[in-house]
Amino acid sequence: MSAELTPELMLGAYAAGYFPMADEEEPDRLNWYDPDPRGILPLNGFHLPRRLRRTVLSGRFAVSVNTDFPAVMRGCAAPAPGRETTWINAPITRIFCALHAMGFAHSVECRLEGVLVGGLYGVALGGAFFGESMFSTATDASKVALVHLVARLRLCGFILLDTQFGTSHLSSFGGEEIPAADYKAMLARAVDMQPRWRDDLDADMIENEIRHL
Repeated sequence: MSAELTPELMLGAYAAGYFPMADEEEPDRLNWYDPDPRGILPLNGFHLPRRLRRTVLSGRFAVSVNTDFPAVMRGCAAPAPGRETTWINAPITRIFCALHAMGFAHSVECRLEGVLVGGLYGVALGGAFFGESMFSTATDASKVALVHLVARLRLCGFILLDTQFGTSHLSSFGGEEIPAADYKAMLARAVDMQPRWRDDLDADMIENEIRHL
């Protein structure tokens, strides 16, 4: 599977509702997933807790996009408490870095005093963003990255933020699970849209959008 994996195959799989993960028992093997129900984070129903809002707007973290995509992937792949193994293997890293070079995969980075301490990455296709993974080595860093991602997607007119699976962590932000058939209908509308991602959004626009979440 890994030998045949190409950026074009990945984009076609995403457009059809599939995503890959490395096999836990055979790390060099990739499995395709199409879960039912499917996890999403409604962009118009995002819940921003008051305490986190203060942290985001405090400017504690310097937030950027697409300044060090490989480093974000390495951070997401690194072992962490409660996550001693990773599904982000060498083929996954290679293909996502290729998608990034092609303008489809994007990262959001959080830094403290110039040091990368959290972030996330995923794939943008039309009006859909497929969230892949996030990491944090400082309190709230990955959450701040998520808030910035949501604000950016809303400003750019995205209509779908795919989280693959639902979790209790994501449900605290308004995440939910929906039937696969409903997800596929949303997906079809989203990927048929013109590309929406922009790197050049004004910081004041993003802050104003965060204040309205």
